[in-house]
Amino acid sequence: MAAVLAVEGVNKTFGTGVAVDAASFDVQANEFVSIVGPSGCGKSTLLRLVAGLISPTSGRILVRGSEVNKPISDVGMVFQSPVLLPWRTALDNILFVAEIGGRDPSKHRARARELIELAGLAGFEGAYPHELSGGMQQRVAICRALLLNPTLILMDEPFGALDALTREQMNLEMLRIWRESGKTIIFVTHSIQEAVFLASHCAVLTAGPARMAEYFPIELPCPRGLPIKTTDEFGAYARRIYASLGLSAGA
Repeated sequence: MAAVLAVEGVNKTFGTGVAVDAASFDVQANEFVSIVGPSGCGKSTLLRLVAGLISPTSGRILVRGSEVNKPISDVGMVFQSPVLLPWRTALDNILFVAEIGGRDPSKHRARARELIELAGLAGFEGAYPHELSGGMQQRVAICRALLLNPTLILMDEPFGALDALTREQMNLEMLRIWRESGKTIIFVTHSIQEAVFLASHCAVLTAGPARMAEYFPIELPCPRGLPIKTTDEFGAYARRIYASLGLSAGA
């Protein structure tokens, strides 16, 4: 079966030097891939390359077998900040992606309400961003990314600005949404614990330029709860990532 996403020897050079160096990996349908590495190593650059927002200096990227050489509509994106319009309700913020895509929002309203249910936001359709918690705002952003049924969901440290407890809750919600939506997700994080907890596969990038140190499956049982973080199996994966990054995980 052809990969949903194929990254083939991708390099990206800016004026200041190499940002991504010889990145290669395949992602199959319904996989959840965490990309983990230190700040500034090129993780976000790699996401922008996959989305077609920038072009590789060499190598190529294929989505469903078609080479990416310009921004593609078959991708939903979620950023660290929810980027919600403060004058629009949660429902209308979700529908906004249809508007900017030149589509009739009314034809997507039923789908938007389904996603609101999926994200646990029922009853908050008419709430404005300032009336929602940080975690709820990110759920709205996730719904917006899912609205047009894209092949790929790209998430760039979406929970990085949340407090620790809210982040744990959003990790659980993310796993549930992934399982119920059946989407293919690429999730950038600098948290090793988060990378292991969420992913079906993990890509480890070294300090910039982004070099692929490892790409391997996370074979932990699903569905996962927070207690799995205390298991030896979870710890072994975390230690593997630490080792790939040249760090010591302690005794």
